[in-house]
Amino acid sequence: MTRVITREVLVAEARSWIGTPYRHQASVKGVGCDCLGLVRGVWRGCIGAEPERAPAYAPDWAEAGGEETLAAAALRHLVPVACDQFGAGNVLLFRWSDGCIAKHAAIAASTSTMIHAHDGAAVCEIAITPWWRRRLAYAFSFPGLGADT
Repeated sequence: MTRVITREVLVAEARSWIGTPYRHQASVKGVGCDCLGLVRGVWRGCIGAEPERAPAYAPDWAEAGGEETLAAAALRHLVPVACDQFGAGNVLLFRWSDGCIAKHAAIAASTSTMIHAHDGAAVCEIAITPWWRRRLAYAFSFPGLGADT
């Protein structure tokens, strides 16, 4: 049985990662993480053990594979949400440009801000500007997120 979690708990956990340096494939709060590592860390902090082990992946994994690997993994463990209906605590997946595979993940802190990790910077909270909104490809809810939270 999945325990009920709240948007506030998810956002607080994501914010606790702010300042963690970017490290490809890592997922250790305060030490290093990439965008997937942030989502994995929030899962562990709010839900428990990760549902599957992330395989090793190169920085250009999406370009090399040409498949929606990240979205497929999200569909195995998260609940789809309409992109125009996401809220705080939801996982957001982005495409860098039209026609590209979704390969960047973030956690919405609100409908106007998100927490993410990207190469060359520490985990931070930023505005979801029109640039980001145009690139939003998928939105998901963590399992157990209460319907009215």
